[in-house]
Amino acid sequence: MRGSRVRAAIASAAVMSLLLTACDGSESSGGSGAPGERRQPDVNGDGKVVVGILSPGDTKDGGYYQSFVDDANKIARAAGWEVRTIDRVNPAVALTQARNLCRQRVDLIAVGAGELKDALTAAPEDYCQGVNWYVNSGSGIAQTEYFAQSKDVINQTLYAAGYAAGLLLQRSGGSKAGYITGPELDFAKQGARAFETGLRAVLPKAQLVVTYTGSFNDSAKAKEAFVAQRAQGVGIVYPYLGGATDAVAREANLAGVPVLTPGTDRCADSTVRYAVSVVFSPGTYFAAALDEFRDGTLKMGTTRLWTLGVDPVPTVRICAPEGDQQARLDQVMKDIGSGRLDVDAAVAKLR
Repeated sequence: MRGSRVRAAIASAAVMSLLLTACDGSESSGGSGAPGERRQPDVNGDGKVVVGILSPGDTKDGGYYQSFVDDANKIARAAGWEVRTIDRVNPAVALTQARNLCRQRVDLIAVGAGELKDALTAAPEDYCQGVNWYVNSGSGIAQTEYFAQSKDVINQTLYAAGYAAGLLLQRSGGSKAGYITGPELDFAKQGARAFETGLRAVLPKAQLVVTYTGSFNDSAKAKEAFVAQRAQGVGIVYPYLGGATDAVAREANLAGVPVLTPGTDRCADSTVRYAVSVVFSPGTYFAAALDEFRDGTLKMGTTRLWTLGVDPVPTVRICAPEGDQQARLDQVMKDIGSGRLDVDAAVAKLR
């Protein structure tokens, strides 16, 4: 009898111990927890990992927007994850689309560009509890505890792009460059200013022709803009666009006008010729974040800054440099990274 009572007491103590452990959460449960402290990558503990992607552009554009999903798919396939992509998302419905992904019990929602920042409004809502968030924000979004973000400095990258354009114009004897973009948004206007500042660092009297088409993806409008700029004598063009980029590049190829890429390295492209690769690929930034997510170290409430001249990307590459062109460009990027060249101050002085 006494042995039976001892065994019963031990069993009772074991049960109480398990209950206490469950209550204090010392075992990883995959519950909602505080932002940045949830289990990764299977955040909700349902035995699978699902990454939802929201993109404002065409994820088959062969450039900026596609790089975001391509790199994600590579990592997901290797890890056995599922990726659900919603592209061409109008900013007006970004919040609705984010809520829909939350209802599908995804573990991570990745927002492909700052235009869709309203999607982040869903992060603290009840049906999004337990979801991790990542945003590729370009110039940056006000940080909260609910998401991680990557950003670069638009003045740095676009200044270097303009400097590269200036070097090519200097070699060809030209003095006018074109800049074609979509809606007249703040970052697009800022990019134009930085590009022109870099251009004039090489050719002080150079002119920049700027056209806002109203769409990053409308190829017809982009081609029309290039034809008009070509008539004004531009000797190089920067299509700061999404899905309409190649449409401009093909027209420029026919006209013998050098073209710069908006985000990815396409110097080896055999279908469309690019003279300069301006690399600020969101896919590279996202891949780094996904590596951390896989390893359980992606912290919500944090921002990673990617710096020109310090990190591998962003960077600018002249595809077929002549003489010391790339060396001069590399030095400028190095000076930007070290702080020796204050591009923000330079851009602010542009008149």
